[in-house]
Amino acid sequence: MKTRKLALGNRNIVGGRVTEARLQIGMKQVDLLAKLQTSGIEISIPALSLLEGQKRPVSDFELCALADALHVSVDWLLGRE
Repeated sequence: MKTRKLALGNRNIVGGRVTEARLQIGMKQVDLLAKLQTSGIEISIPALSLLEGQKRPVSDFELCALADALHVSVDWLLGRE
């Protein structure tokens, strides 16, 4: 697994949770992108990388689709246990 080369940003609070959930279920970024595409969300690999690195904001549509694709709640992605 590659390690992060750049420090985390401050553009979102869900990026770390997206990475955590994705890795916990053994999903690669390309697999997550494919799931998002099936729900009508088009994100590029670099954009997902920026999202996970907290350097790109997340829209409400993306947030809901990410939660569904990763089988977690929106509250969990937002750090609201």
